[in-house]
Amino acid sequence: MIQTEAVTIPEHVHGYPRVAFGGYVAGMLARRCGAETVRVDFRRAVPVGAPVMLPAGEPGHASLIGEDGALLVQAAPTTLRITPPPTPSWDAASTATESALASPKRQVTDCFGCGVECAPGHGLRLFSWAVPDHRIMAAAWTPDPRLADATGELPPEIIWSALDCPGGLAAMVFDGLAPGAVTAALTATRYRPTPAGADYIVHAWPIHQEGRKHTVGIALSTRNGDLCSLAEALWVAPRQT
Repeated sequence: MIQTEAVTIPEHVHGYPRVAFGGYVAGMLARRCGAETVRVDFRRAVPVGAPVMLPAGEPGHASLIGEDGALLVQAAPTTLRITPPPTPSWDAASTATESALASPKRQVTDCFGCGVECAPGHGLRLFSWAVPDHRIMAAAWTPDPRLADATGELPPEIIWSALDCPGGLAAMVFDGLAPGAVTAALTATRYRPTPAGADYIVHAWPIHQEGRKHTVGIALSTRNGDLCSLAEALWVAPRQT
């Protein structure tokens, strides 16, 4: 008999209202895969506050199944072959975050990743903005210790969450990704431990666009520019009606 575990994404861990935050879901499945590099593909929206099924499948793979039996998300080992542009300086990333918080163009939301309405420890509070004269979004980020696990490290759910919103914003700002877009796939690898309470730089850049599909890169680095995690994401714009 195939064993199945029921899991529920907390209600505050959302991007769009009532929809589980993609990076968090991806990190949860990546943890269960156990591979160095994992690709997570989203098939349907994952709800918050309601149980979804996590079946015991092929070793190194993981998936989420809805209550109706439909496949929601699947994850599998893969490889990642992208080279990030140079990490912006801490000062440049700090200036970008200050610009994000000051800009009237920035939406004020309670998104788990980039929502300013999230209380510290209840969301990432990661605010990225464009670096002048570069096709790069950047943020200076000091994750709240309440985001850590029992060892003081940021768990995969938080690491992958930090690799989500900045990529979508890079596609929106530099390549015109339409509002309402979603993360269709996220591939990431982790290079070093990432303790909470330390200073980090997140930067994201556009890679490729084809129709409604936008591919972006995202990197999480230490304040000194040492790479902690690297990701490639596929964002898909909504269909035109």
